Amino acid sequence: MLDSDRYAVFADALRRRGVRLRTTAAQFKQAHELPGWYAALAALTPTSVWTVGTGRGEFEMARARLGVGPAVLRDYSKSMKHYWDEAAFIADLADAGRAWQVASRFVELREDALAGGFVLRRFEPFIGAEVRTWWIDGVCRLIGPHPDTPDQKPVDMPDLTGLAPLVAMLGLPFVTVDLAIRSDGVWRVIELGDAQVSDRPATTTPEALITALCTNAP
Repeated sequence: MLDSDRYAVFADALRRRGVRLRTTAAQFKQAHELPGWYAALAALTPTSVWTVGTGRGEFEMARARLGVGPAVLRDYSKSMKHYWDEAAFIADLADAGRAWQVASRFVELREDALAGGFVLRRFEPFIGAEVRTWWIDGVCRLIGPHPDTPDQKPVDMPDLTGLAPLVAMLGLPFVTVDLAIRSDGVWRVIELGDAQVSDRPATTTPEALITALCTNAP
């Protein structure tokens, strides 16, 4: 997965050769990193705070801003959800020692791939598998399973009425938005990402994805 800095270098190299990317480096960064899109979708996604860098002082300030209770840790572009108990889930932000232990393990696992700084997100209980939606110029073109659960097709389709105008307002050419149902039945945004680096579920062929993106507009 290309990070924002490498994408900017890539875009500049192509520009010097007379090629202009459909998604600019600034647009890629906005979609790829949570601080770029969070404000626009704040009402529809778990409350989040973040740091610049991975120093403990900034982490403690972010922890204090979010308050007490459970939280999920990630960086600007990625979590370590497959290491849930040791590097993602913080059972109670009031436990400073345990919270920093999780953060330290996260840094260790992410190594040089760590993007930006820590992001602490208020934990919300979700039920069922995530859904991945694909958007071109603010219009949703495809709704399907998330790549982590390719065999679990959504039974209930998300209501995009409130989400669609917010995605359109971002003015981003090609993005994905992952959603899940909270335990109270409300659809919530898990994250937005630049679709150029978003994986497709194995149960969707490349041909099917391309056809849907090119022709299907709800």
